[in-house]
Amino acid sequence: MSSTVPLSTKLYYGVGAIAYGVKDNGLAFILLIYYSQVLGLEERLVGLAMFIALIVDAISDPIVGHISDNFRSKWGRRHPFLYAAALPAALSYFFLWNPPESLSQSELFFYLVFMVVLVRLMITFFEVPNSAMVAEFTQDYDERTQILAYRNLLAWWGGLTIAVLNFTVFLNLGDPETVGQLNQYGYEVYGTVAACIIFVSMMVSALGTHRNIPHLRQPPPKQPFHVGRAVSNLRETLSNRSLFAILASGFFSFIAIGFSTSLNIYWSTFYWELESTHLGIITLAGFPAAFIAFVMAPKLGQWYGKRNAAIGVSLTAVSLGPVPILLRNFDLFVSNDSALLVPILVAHALIEIALATAAGILVGAMVADIVEESELKTGRRSEGLFFAARDFMQKAVAGGGLYVSTMVLAFVGFPEGAKPGEVEEEVLSNLVAIYVPVLLTLYFTSVFFLTRYRISRESYEGYVDALSDSTNENLARGTSFDASSAQNKPAEDK
Repeated sequence: MSSTVPLSTKLYYGVGAIAYGVKDNGLAFILLIYYSQVLGLEERLVGLAMFIALIVDAISDPIVGHISDNFRSKWGRRHPFLYAAALPAALSYFFLWNPPESLSQSELFFYLVFMVVLVRLMITFFEVPNSAMVAEFTQDYDERTQILAYRNLLAWWGGLTIAVLNFTVFLNLGDPETVGQLNQYGYEVYGTVAACIIFVSMMVSALGTHRNIPHLRQPPPKQPFHVGRAVSNLRETLSNRSLFAILASGFFSFIAIGFSTSLNIYWSTFYWELESTHLGIITLAGFPAAFIAFVMAPKLGQWYGKRNAAIGVSLTAVSLGPVPILLRNFDLFVSNDSALLVPILVAHALIEIALATAAGILVGAMVADIVEESELKTGRRSEGLFFAARDFMQKAVAGGGLYVSTMVLAFVGFPEGAKPGEVEEEVLSNLVAIYVPVLLTLYFTSVFFLTRYRISRESYEGYVDALSDSTNENLARGTSFDASSAQNKPAEDK
């Protein structure tokens, strides 16, 4: 197997995910309430804008992945994209949270669509090439999980840091009479600081991994472009059964994530009636939770295999997720004015985030392991395309989840300009009655498809050995690798 990846490389690689964590945290948790309850854009228009932006962004993912896999430059396949994306990503994120004043509903809608598309597109040009590098750093089954554990830890900590600052500092600036979550000036300050963090994290990651360029994979031999061949190669690569299992699982899980995260701040503000400072305290639970996942995911993957560990952790997280909301709905939970409410929610968030993050690390490592199986069958390495395919699924359907959440809010008659403690109990009960069954159905369906993933440690190591034998054989012949030369490849696990 390949040599151990230095700690510095793992850290520089992981730092790039801070930008993704900051972007994801902002768009998933606070953009809806900011544009609807603070700026006054109708919730259905916010949801529609996000859905349009995600679809446009999702289409770009496989395109960027394919281009990155085949790109040629003195800086390799990945790094030109990393450098080019940093400044546009930061500027577009700043303007997303600082829109011009006095825009009409239609003007604000189109502004939101344009800025979210731009933010997501610029992040894609960094994230897809950057995430693909994990499959190039090493072919070791366990070390890939460790590298992605660093990446997820830093993504979580980056996103959580700015979220805690937002809830505890930025949203409390300005008028003290304004509820923190409804403070426009605080969101504008947040957008400025977050944009700076995005720029710095991207540049540090690109510069820190620049020295690895000579050791990364080179693009395949250049051939004249032919549309039919390109489409055929793309179809052959994406027909991988294990990739289908990951994408099908992701289809349902990302809808659930988009659905739940966009409503999370509504639960906190109007169901638990928490202040922004309380949200900051609960958000702090993510720091130890991410570290627990950082330690737990590689160990579980090593002991039980990535697929089995991911299934077990996902089922546990899904089962625990809606418990506080259900108990509160049936008056079996502490009251909103209880001193125990925040500590209990902190403990619940710590457990749920640790489990969900560990599952995400394991699934990401499972995607990386598909690379060698596909290369053995097709003769092509498609790291960027595989990670882009998963990102495509996440963005396409998570936008659907967010849009569904806005439709649910409209269906239950959730009031515009609502204030904590003034939303009718019937409205909140109806929201619970829809939210919990839909969420559980989506997540359990996602886990079912995860069981269809076919690569184990043994089969993966067989693919690596077969590729190594084929490479050595072709080197001896003085020829390049051809998929047809890989004989006696291991059978897929059933």
